[in-house]
Amino acid sequence: MEANVCSQNRISKLTCSTHFNLIKHKPQHQPSIVSVLRNTSNHNINEETTKNNTSNVYKDSWFDLIAINHLSQSVQAATGIRNNESGYESLVEAAIMAKQKFNSIQQQKVIIQVLNRLFPESLFLLIRKLLPPCKFTREQFAIFTTLFFTWLLGPSEVRESEVNGRREKNAVYVKKCRFLEETNCAGMCINLCKIPTQSFIKNTLGMPVNMIPNFDDMSCEMVFGQDPPSSTDDPSLNQPCYKQCKAYKSHGTNCLN
Repeated sequence: MEANVCSQNRISKLTCSTHFNLIKHKPQHQPSIVSVLRNTSNHNINEETTKNNTSNVYKDSWFDLIAINHLSQSVQAATGIRNNESGYESLVEAAIMAKQKFNSIQQQKVIIQVLNRLFPESLFLLIRKLLPPCKFTREQFAIFTTLFFTWLLGPSEVRESEVNGRREKNAVYVKKCRFLEETNCAGMCINLCKIPTQSFIKNTLGMPVNMIPNFDDMSCEMVFGQDPPSSTDDPSLNQPCYKQCKAYKSHGTNCLN
């Protein structure tokens, strides 16, 4: 199977040898997520159609699974609740436990804590120094997101948005958010993704970002360089949860709390 993977991706013999060694000799410590957030293979994503909706079926690569497992383990460590699931199901279960154990403010703090631990602080300082807020930086952030976070968010593309009266390619359009689709929970989208991610990127990289989820089709737009609206003006914060919410199995605005 490993040989087929190497053949399909046209990886050199040296890379294949390294891949075999990694499988044969499992590292004692979890690899840093910085080393696996890369588009090492084409994400095999098929659409599975039912009578009511169309959902993506993901075939995560070996590197995708490392990134997913690292993030899941980090969330579990932050919440103090472990689970026995694997792959993306493990991340979803960890998010559900965080949703059920903590209130909205605590959920946001947990995720910010996790994100701060995923990357070295020196990396943030270097990025802020080399990439000050400007058109180039905003557009690079958008490209980076579409290339390296398909395993987390699902397929996405760079789109244009207006900044200070000018059009820039600074927006990311996620066609159908994988996290929202898997959890079916508006509350987890808001408190475990949107709000903490906006805060984290602004505070660590100096880049404002507005995440705009569409709860009708489960798409999402991330606009770099745009401050999010206040909590009283943000329509996504008044969204009732889905009837199939995996956290509470209910349909009501209390899902956001």
